[in-house]
Amino acid sequence: MPIIVQNDLPAKQILESENIFVIDEARAHTQNIRPLQICILNLMPIKEDTELDILRVLSNFPIQTQITFMKIESHQSTHTSASHLNRFYENFSDIKWQRFDGLIITGAPVEQMEFEEVNYWEELEQIMEWSKTHVFSTFHICWGAQAGLYHHHGIHKIALPKKLSGVYPHRVLHRKKMIMRGMDDIFYCPVSRYTGIDEDAVKNNPELYVVAEGENVGSCVILAYSTRQVFVTGHTEYDRMTLDREYKRDLGKGLDPDIPCNYYPGDDPTKKPILSWRSTSNCFYTNWLNFVYQETPYDLTDIPPLEGASYTKTMDTDDEAEN
Repeated sequence: MPIIVQNDLPAKQILESENIFVIDEARAHTQNIRPLQICILNLMPIKEDTELDILRVLSNFPIQTQITFMKIESHQSTHTSASHLNRFYENFSDIKWQRFDGLIITGAPVEQMEFEEVNYWEELEQIMEWSKTHVFSTFHICWGAQAGLYHHHGIHKIALPKKLSGVYPHRVLHRKKMIMRGMDDIFYCPVSRYTGIDEDAVKNNPELYVVAEGENVGSCVILAYSTRQVFVTGHTEYDRMTLDREYKRDLGKGLDPDIPCNYYPGDDPTKKPILSWRSTSNCFYTNWLNFVYQETPYDLTDIPPLEGASYTKTMDTDDEAEN
């Protein structure tokens, strides 16, 4: 898939070196195609790493995809330079008048806090409510999935006895759902979290549909509103070395972490980790983009709001007029 990004985004050069097709905005504008409009709300502290992880897995879809990165305004990032954020990221207040085919909300290292204690929770709630009227399908990752399940469906998270870290097997429950097409019966997915979700509450909620789960990790892929909301409790987008960096970071902090499960050959952290989820990740994200491509109205202003949407058009009228 030709991913459309700003020409000087640092990730562009890395992706091109990996033989991933990326085109800049100027070239894209010469082609008479309406690209998919995908917004990525990046809540991770080291944003460049997450940019690469997600752009890699979006790269296998054959339709042009225009990427817009969004950042939280109510939180000051300390691990990514202000110049990078100012150049490549948009504030919600600047783009809330726009509509998107898809929105990706990443995880964040705040899962041990109560949602309301997170200093940007109010802004995130506004973005999630906005997504119900301005986005056709929203893809929530890890803590982003927990936050979305809590905000939209009242599902609480639950503290685990210790951090769950590793690459775990999961079982497809409903392969007729478009997002599960082409998936093996058993697939592997990286997991890295201190909390789980109230599994009973999920299974008893008629609006939620679990399509994949792991014996030791619980629900992995949950759908709502016919795939217009996707909640993924793991990290299919992770690179080979991401769990390795997290494990060594936790070691450096003196947290005495367990060795990530099913990750290093022979559980030896000195050896190169085994990459066992790349094809699953590519299939999964391609299925989501295909759903978005097939189902989103050509005119994004025709996106139907989700049931119970409370974001009102008056909240972005002024911005629409200016643009």
